[in-house]
Amino acid sequence: MPSPSHADRRERLRRLVRKTGADGLLVMHPANVTYLTGFTGDSSYLLLTPRDAVMVSDGRYTQQLSEECPELDTEIRRPGVEILPTVVKAVQAVKVCTLAIEAASMTVEFWAGLSKQLPQLAIESTTSLVEQLREIKDRDEISQIRAAIELAERAFAVVRAGLRPECSEQQIAADLEYQIRLFGGRGCSFTPIVGVGPRGALPHARLSGHQVRESDFVLIDWGARGELYVSDLTRIVVTGRISPKLERVYGVVLSAQRAAIDAIRPGAILKDIDAAARRVIEEAGFGKYFTHGLGHGIGLEIHEGPRFAPNQERPLKAGMVVTVEPGVYLPQWGGVRIEDDVLVTRAGCEVLSHVPKEFGDCVLR
Repeated sequence: MPSPSHADRRERLRRLVRKTGADGLLVMHPANVTYLTGFTGDSSYLLLTPRDAVMVSDGRYTQQLSEECPELDTEIRRPGVEILPTVVKAVQAVKVCTLAIEAASMTVEFWAGLSKQLPQLAIESTTSLVEQLREIKDRDEISQIRAAIELAERAFAVVRAGLRPECSEQQIAADLEYQIRLFGGRGCSFTPIVGVGPRGALPHARLSGHQVRESDFVLIDWGARGELYVSDLTRIVVTGRISPKLERVYGVVLSAQRAAIDAIRPGAILKDIDAAARRVIEEAGFGKYFTHGLGHGIGLEIHEGPRFAPNQERPLKAGMVVTVEPGVYLPQWGGVRIEDDVLVTRAGCEVLSHVPKEFGDCVLR
């Protein structure tokens, strides 16, 4: 049965749409459609008006729609009929005069076709109407994120215990995917980032055949997709000699992460949380080697709002789930990043992930 929260979400969205002056919204981004309806298929749109909620889809999903969101009306395109004329038919049926669209999801080609077939229709471009609702997680969403974190942690524990000198970056990533699926997940929430030694200096290193034996440590950034929601974690595994440099850099990054987490609470400004971590790294002399924002929201997608960065002026709100992932990346040497998933609570925050991260915990024994 559909969750009552889906209807509540649509009502909140209707209020936002009214503020734009439009009398309807075409939701095209798949994650937004899922958030508003519970539908988990693809190639389907939601047409929302003050009175109507119509799923525009095709015959592959007739039964799935009836199971996942039976309370919604449907407009099913016939075989051989394109999605555009089916959307046009749905818009005509609900008598929309001004249609809001998701600018980030609609192509110029679709916009042009819609304008041509409905010349009297006013089209209003909007940005992030649904995404701003998605930033605040409800109880069920938080529970699903917790489950996705547990999947990631269990998979990592197995893979870490099985690390051998001959393991390649590609193999480690494949093993994480396999273990997550064995534990009941849908797989990795993104292609894992595995960087052996100097390759860890690439924050988004592509997987290669480089093996664990080639260096004394490896960076692993991974996450799991549970039923719908995702997790995102990063740890260093020390597989060889413990160098003073590695221990020092790791200590700086861990102190930076703790400083940021300590500053997380409702009302705290995003850029100030970023600055709390960045300040620790800069004072240690590694400022120019922290080359990205501190973190981002997670949920149905691996990158959602809000975003920690020096230019982000917005405040945190209770219910947001964010990553906190400072890093130091030294060319020709390697990189250290430590990442956890954190829930903003009414009283402060809760770190949802529990993979041990003291330096001694990172040493493979």
